Parts: sequence; C-alpha cells; structure tokens
Amino acid sequence: MLLDRLKSILQDPPPGMAFEISEAGIAAARISSRAELEFHPFKPGTLSISPLKENVVDSDEFVAAVRTLAAKHPARKRRDVALILPDYSTRMTVLDFDSFPSDPKEQRSLVRFRLKRSVPFDVESAAVSYFAQPVANKKVDVVAVVAPLEIVSRYEAPFRAAGMNPGLVTTSALAAAELAPENGLAVLAKIAGRVLSLLVRDKGAIRLARCLELASAEWEEVAAVLIPTFVYVEDNLGRPADKLILCGFGAHAEEVGRRFQEEWGVETEILRSPLRVPGENDAGLLGYLRSIARN
Repeated sequence: MLLDRLKSILQDPPPGMAFEISEAGIAAARISSRAELEFHPFKPGTLSISPLKENVVDSDEFVAAVRTLAAKHPARKRRDVALILPDYSTRMTVLDFDSFPSDPKEQRSLVRFRLKRSVPFDVESAAVSYFAQPVANKKVDVVAVVAPLEIVSRYEAPFRAAGMNPGLVTTSALAAAELAPENGLAVLAKIAGRVLSLLVRDKGAIRLARCLELASAEWEEVAAVLIPTFVYVEDNLGRPADKLILCGFGAHAEEVGRRFQEEWGVETEILRSPLRVPGENDAGLLGYLRSIARN
C-alpha cells in the first residue's frame, strides 16, 4: 500500500535497496550489514515536484538514472525495494476523529470522505494511505497521505521496468521522523529547496503534518510558518513545544536555530543520523535505514 507506516512493514525482511527521489537526484542505499550509500544527480529540470500536476518532466533522464543505479546492483530475480517520494508530491495531514471504526473498509471510506474537504483533486481515484494513533477517551488521530495515482505510478514505473518492485512507498518527512527523538513534544522542520515540511510529534505520535512551498527559503519565510505552528501546538496540545528539530538547512542550520532560540526561547537541534547529518535529498533514506537498524 502507498505510504505505509514504516514500523508496520518491519516485521518482514527489509527490501534489498531503498531510494529517495528529490528534484536534485536519487539517493540510494544497498541494505546489508553495512549500508552502502550513493547519490545520482539529475540534470536541472528533470523533475518538478507538485501534488497537482505531472512531476516527471524529463522522463528519459529519470529512466536513465534508475537504470544506472539498477545496473550497479544486478539481481537474477525481481527485487523488492523501498521508494521514498518528495513530500510535496503528496498531501499529508492529521485527521481527528471522536471514534474510528475497526473495519478497514469503513476506515478507508471515512478517511477518503474527510480528505475530500481539503484535497483539490479526485480522492476516490487517488492513492490514499493512513495509520491511526489513539489519543484519549476513544479519540483517534489519523495520519493520512494522499496523491494522484498518476503521480505515484510515474515515479514507480522506471523501477518496475528495471526489475524492481516498490513494495514500500513512503514520503521523505515521514521516513525522516524515525531519526527524531520520541520523547517530549517536538516540531520537526525539514526543508528541501523552497518546500517546508512540518511534523509535530508528541511522545513519538504525529499530531500535525504540513507541507507547503515557500516564496523563498529565507529565515523570514520559514519563521512566518514556524511561529504560528508553535502557537497552534500550545493552543491545541495544552503546552508549548519542548524542541525544534531542523533538517535540510545545511550551513544555515546553526543560524536559524540560534535566532529561533533567542527570539522564541525554544531549544533547537539538528536532525542527525548514525551515518551522517541528513540533508535535503537523503533525510528520508537515512531515517528509513535507521528504522531497519532498530528492528
């Protein structure tokens, strides 16, 4: 199923390879006792990430990149792989329910019904995935991700043509969240180009998920989204966030963290992986590898 929660599939043997797609290229990892990481850059303009229109602009370049990576790791039979999509190619949200049915068919119908209110494309013909998180008093928060089937299938097609089966398809922010601390109330801010993804986690559970395209990646633009997020957290979760976790800010991370801490008194830290500091184009991949190592 599209965008399944990582922990739910870790009961099975992990796939042989994992790939994270971004506008810059494909980050790949061969999964073994010691992960082998590499990055294949795209020519500029190969992809144009959007939840509303075709993402693959130069299909020849995209296909060639996948073939190059597949050729480095040949196999005699079809291989299961994990595929991590750009956050902005989907819509992700957290839906709150006073009660949530136990029947999967009823769950899917209810989630699709709620998504219709906020998604500007046909939900009935889209790929939808979700997972439920009990809150209190039988209330449930449901993390849902939806994307047009055409967008997902265009991402998957070159891998299938190269003899790979994308058994798990998820998004970068959800995979990267595996690297964030599970204690306390934290805001994860992940930036890729001009796209800012936000996850609010309370003791490991996701309480808010947003992804939006900014006018620029400058401090003022980022702060204009982060500040209302912290206000929302305190108003709706009953206490202020303990921490801001930054990912993808590169050389600007220290400055952004310092300014936010000085101006708003919130402790900040940079998202880290045992392998290396996650960046704009590989945070999801490193998070996925971390989840496998844990299990």
